[in-house]
Amino acid sequence: MAIRPVYATAAEAIADIPDGAMIAMGGFSATLGLPQALLRAVAEHSSAKDLTFVGNGIPQGFTGDAENPWYFVDPSRVSKVICSFPAGGSRRGGPNIYETAFTDGTTELELVPQGTLAERLRAGGAGIPAFFTPTGVGTRFAEGKEEREFDGRRYIMERALYPDYALVKALRADKLGNLYYRNTARAFNPPMAAAAKCTIAEVEELVEPGEIAPDLIMTPGIYVHRIVVVKG
Repeated sequence: MAIRPVYATAAEAIADIPDGAMIAMGGFSATLGLPQALLRAVAEHSSAKDLTFVGNGIPQGFTGDAENPWYFVDPSRVSKVICSFPAGGSRRGGPNIYETAFTDGTTELELVPQGTLAERLRAGGAGIPAFFTPTGVGTRFAEGKEEREFDGRRYIMERALYPDYALVKALRADKLGNLYYRNTARAFNPPMAAAAKCTIAEVEELVEPGEIAPDLIMTPGIYVHRIVVVKG
């Protein structure tokens, strides 16, 4: 396995994302396991448009600034969001800009049950084009989808997701790209890394090969293409 390229900045690592790309963003919310530097680089240093974002929530991150705590990838650059929780990190000031974009139709929303979203990504990484699940049968989630009965129970077919890029956050990487995650960062980051054509890992520590115990490697380096080190 080859040494993976390490980029000096998050902006350099995402610079070639083109118009029309599908981007999976790891993390369980706007603060837990989200690749903050990579997502903010897409928001502030990329001009790519007509993007599709896949994630547990909308393309939103936390700045740490008390007056302006949130940042977003501008919805005018995003044609579609595939997610489970479209409301974002906070609604204290009313609907966020993505809720407005979904309501007025300028950005399409595909709402997906959380477990189904995780399985669609896992299936993409495993080379499984589709699967059947009972989740959503008899609801609006089933509209337009193939339905079958197995052993007396009804199921709907869901298609795998194959992102062009995955932006993932890990605590530690070695120079071969093997990743170790902390706590809830393990929820969506590993299946996204496996499913994407190009995985960019934001990590807090970069170590030599062999310094991560084999039983702690949660994403093998074969799935990782670029690394950027962001302390803290």
